Amino acid sequence: MAEPASIEPLIAETAIHRDIAVIDVGSNSVRLVHFRVEGRALWPIFNEKVMAGLGRGVHDTGKLHPEGREIALRALKRFQRLLDAKSVTERHAVATAAVRNARDGPAFVEAVGDLTGLEVRVLSGEDEARLSALGLVAGIPDADGVMGDLGGSSLELTPIVGGVPAPGRTLALGPQEVMDGDTFDSEAAMKIVDERLTECGTLAGQGGTFYAVGGAWRAMAQLAFVRFDYPLHVVHQFALDADEVRELARLATRLSAASLLGTPGLSARRVATLPYAALLLRRVMRHGNFDRIVFSAYGVREGVLADGLPPALMETDPLIAGAEAMSRPSSPTPDFGRALAAWIAPAMREVETAFSPARDRVLQEAGARLTDLGARFHPDHRAELARDTVLYAPFAGVTHPERAFLAAAIHYRYAGKRPQLDEHAEFHLLTETQHNIAQMMGCALRLGAKLSGRAPRLLDRFTLSVTPDTVRLAVDESVRDLYVERSLSLLDNLARAIGRSAHADYV
Repeated sequence: MAEPASIEPLIAETAIHRDIAVIDVGSNSVRLVHFRVEGRALWPIFNEKVMAGLGRGVHDTGKLHPEGREIALRALKRFQRLLDAKSVTERHAVATAAVRNARDGPAFVEAVGDLTGLEVRVLSGEDEARLSALGLVAGIPDADGVMGDLGGSSLELTPIVGGVPAPGRTLALGPQEVMDGDTFDSEAAMKIVDERLTECGTLAGQGGTFYAVGGAWRAMAQLAFVRFDYPLHVVHQFALDADEVRELARLATRLSAASLLGTPGLSARRVATLPYAALLLRRVMRHGNFDRIVFSAYGVREGVLADGLPPALMETDPLIAGAEAMSRPSSPTPDFGRALAAWIAPAMREVETAFSPARDRVLQEAGARLTDLGARFHPDHRAELARDTVLYAPFAGVTHPERAFLAAAIHYRYAGKRPQLDEHAEFHLLTETQHNIAQMMGCALRLGAKLSGRAPRLLDRFTLSVTPDTVRLAVDESVRDLYVERSLSLLDNLARAIGRSAHADYV
């Protein structure tokens, strides 16, 4: 099997971190996200949203909603005080469609500055589209298709080719622009949507993947979890095919508000606009002839953050960086994961591919860094706690089957048993081959950690290799006394996971 390109360009140092705040003044909400940037990992460590509704009525009056304006100012003052107390000095504040469209938008920005000292950057529609796409790519680096970011007042559409955004367009297709208050006339809305999408032309004959960004569409993902009995309730990189999208959209437009309110993750405010968001998504899928949709938890805020980081850093792999950032504080030997990844790589190359050669290497690098994630957990619960932490961690750049693969590997790294995974539907996202390779990887991580006591210079004295029939461990004579009965048992477990026999010898 051919070796993929070197993994080194995908790795960035994560020991040093920066704290950066992004404040997003939107048409519906005003939100503060305090990020901790560790290498390529963008961790949201504080996230607060205030539903101000600044954009209500802008379409009719040309001015920001008076009550929403006061709520927004109070929220921004609170955010400023919180950031002062946290000593977060690197701050980026942006405003989107409501403020840029309102006649009193400049006066609002001036009032914010006088009250809080924040310099609010009012984004043009093109800027918003570009930054939303940058945010999407920060969370899904290999994105290829069209991104749609639905806010309260606007929809930004941006083509993305091989992870590189093209110039985008902004359309007045947010619910505050199309709906009459909370009243939803589906036929009138469809006519407006179709006219504006056709005039835009961005979606014509596109095909492929549509990436959905924005709270209204994330709410649809929550509804989809329930409708399709989907086991892994993580919105980021949750995917549906075109038929499932059509079924979901029909459901969202037919259910009563009371029924929708019973859906976990849906607020009353989201329920009010969900039928329109569903209609818009259905029309977008039709105009673009898309095969599937992928939901993204990353958008304009992450784009604002990524726009200020070095391009070379953003080219590294976010999953590897996230795994290292998560495990480093608890690891007894923080750099051991990198050595362990190199140690298991030759053996992992000789088994079947789980996803693709390149993705398998990334997952091995991430898994090796997570090998000591459970070091500070109670030993009786270490396997399940480490497994579930990986399954639901806010990692970027990882599909749902890949999440399940990593979580399974960490489960086996801590001696978890197969029946313990079979009873969890999340792991049914894996094929039998993927599950077996995850088990092998987890056993290899456990074996390497056990043999060396997490000392890289001792790990190098052992060589793990795989043939069509055998898993072989070559033990350097200088460390013969480190290979004990427990090591033999771990090697047997590793070999059985991929249907081979175990063999160890001294060299």
